[in-house]
Amino acid sequence: MLAMAKGANMLLMFLLEIGVLISVGYWGFTLSPGWAVRLLAGIGAPVLFAVLWGLFAAGGGTNATYPLTGIARGLFEIAWFGGGALALHLAGAAAPAAVLAAAFVVNAVLRLVWQQS
Repeated sequence: MLAMAKGANMLLMFLLEIGVLISVGYWGFTLSPGWAVRLLAGIGAPVLFAVLWGLFAAGGGTNATYPLTGIARGLFEIAWFGGGALALHLAGAAAPAAVLAAAFVVNAVLRLVWQQS
C-alpha cells in the first residue's frame, strides 16, 4: 500500500511539472492585446521553464545537466513551482493557482518524509 502511495506521489510530481509549463504558457497568452507579445510569451515562457528544469532538476536531479541538491534544490523547486502558481494568479486564475501551490506543498512534504527525489 505504501509503495502505491509513493508511486502516486511521484505521478503527482510529474503532473505538477506539466501543470507549471501549462500555467506559464496560459499566462503568456493572456498578457497583451497584441498577438506578437502573446505568442512570444505564451511559447517562450514554457520553453524557458522547461530549459531551467532540464538544467537543474530533471529526473530528480539524475538527468539534470547541473543537478541541484539539498537546500539549493528545495529553493529551486519553490521558485519554479511558485512561478507557475504566480503565473496562474497573474492570469486571473486565483483558485487554480492556489490548488497548484497546495498540491506542490503536499507533494514536497511527502517526498521529504518518504525520501523521494
